[in-house]
Amino acid sequence: MKTITTVLVVFMCYVVNFGQNILPPVSSSITATPYDSHCALVWNPVKNAVNYAVFSDYLANGESESLGRTHANYFLHFPQGKNTSYLYHVEAFDQNGNMIWESPQVRGGTKNASDDELLDMVQQYTLRYFWDFAHPSSGMAYERSNGAPAEGKVTIGGSGMGVMALLSGVERGFISRENAYDRILRIVGFLEKAPRFKGMWAHWYNGDTGTVMSFSEKDNGGDVVESAFMMQGLLCARQFFSSAKELSLRQRITRLWEDMDWDFYTQGQNVIYWHYSPDYGFEMNHPIRGYNEALIVYILAAASPTHPIRADVYNQGWASWDQKEFSNYSVYYNMMLPLGNQRWLGGPLFFAHYSYLGLCPKGLRDRYADYWQQNVRQVLINRAYCMDNPYNWVGYGAGFWGITACDMVPEGYMAHMPGYWFDTGTVAPTAALSSMPYTPEFSMDVLKNLYRNYGKECFGGFGFYDAINFSVGDMPVKKNYIAIDQAPIMVMIENYRTGLLWRLFMQDNDVRKGLSSLDFKIDNAPVSFSSQKN
Repeated sequence: MKTITTVLVVFMCYVVNFGQNILPPVSSSITATPYDSHCALVWNPVKNAVNYAVFSDYLANGESESLGRTHANYFLHFPQGKNTSYLYHVEAFDQNGNMIWESPQVRGGTKNASDDELLDMVQQYTLRYFWDFAHPSSGMAYERSNGAPAEGKVTIGGSGMGVMALLSGVERGFISRENAYDRILRIVGFLEKAPRFKGMWAHWYNGDTGTVMSFSEKDNGGDVVESAFMMQGLLCARQFFSSAKELSLRQRITRLWEDMDWDFYTQGQNVIYWHYSPDYGFEMNHPIRGYNEALIVYILAAASPTHPIRADVYNQGWASWDQKEFSNYSVYYNMMLPLGNQRWLGGPLFFAHYSYLGLCPKGLRDRYADYWQQNVRQVLINRAYCMDNPYNWVGYGAGFWGITACDMVPEGYMAHMPGYWFDTGTVAPTAALSSMPYTPEFSMDVLKNLYRNYGKECFGGFGFYDAINFSVGDMPVKKNYIAIDQAPIMVMIENYRTGLLWRLFMQDNDVRKGLSSLDFKIDNAPVSFSSQKN
């Protein structure tokens, strides 16, 4: 079984963000694992060490080259050239700058890797965000790597996507089924105790206390979209853990699922509202209309075994033809796009990812669109726009495309999308990599380019960093991670390779009932379902 490299960044999180001295005694253990374009050095944390210096040692003259310093107990070395071999050693320093430990030498380097091995590597590294870096007591995913751990801020939507990442990790052999089960059981325990609002969770919680952390002044209650992302993951887990001894988890997920009052969030109208606050009611007044990332909300709302919506809520609220953000049918780069914002070429690419982590678009259609066609074309149009590069951003091309919501470079956050104002030259690796099922060859072009040519700057302990803008000279890469950007990479690559999450979600009987009630078809046939309870 392949395993996630020992401990890694979780120790850096504790030391840097919490200042706790929980490291074990010094050990001389150090490993050097070769990958296609980098060597991963990992060593046991050293007690009282505040940073480490990493060196490559020349065999001929005994001299050493400093490769850099790190607070973590790992270092990724991207050497020049392929198939290189090095001797490495690491030195540990205390807060006074005194060297308190020196590792033995270890030999390592790089190796040629196949496409499958590159995908293994990306999935393995990306999974660490949800395994090594998860909140220690709740098991939930931090909102982001910078800032959120110190605040204890965990995310509902990102954690639901992270559940699917964990299932993918079992499929890959990175973690055991038993360990994934225990982690998801811990997450479910947190979700059961966290305040809910007619069965829906808030956007953010404090992972230590379980209290709501407001997203904005009036957004301190139920968030139906984030809750849908969570339940999409939990329903996959309910299918995955199917043995008799795993019955308790399935039952607890079912109770959470049946508690979700989707109909309450319509306020008796033919549309679902995004937010409800115990203090402000529905004052946010955000109806979920038009085509965006929230198709999964309406699918789950129709699928609910206890509080389902009527088909009119879907057809008049979300999908009505008179919604300017819904129907598109414009032609971009010789491709007609059925749905999405016309001005912004369909919108950011996460529209093709978030709802489809579990909902399989292959053969899926209703009266409005063929959803495989919709997603493939949105990705191809996004790529074609970057190839066209109307604003002459540096680097845009076959190996550097994909515009979606992510951090801005150097500062800020934006739902980037094609077109004036929303295209700032920033590309998010999650955009192309999460599109792997739709455009595998083109997505691999981005993976190989960013990893092989820019890996030293763009690739870290949890995989590809969140945002890159080569037009910003001094700080071209935002070196942090966001849960809702990392999880789709892991999950959609797995859907491309095995269809795991698509298969799990689409075999759920409640989901199939919901699709049938909204007149969806799969491969031009009505969606079948059992009359029996899940």
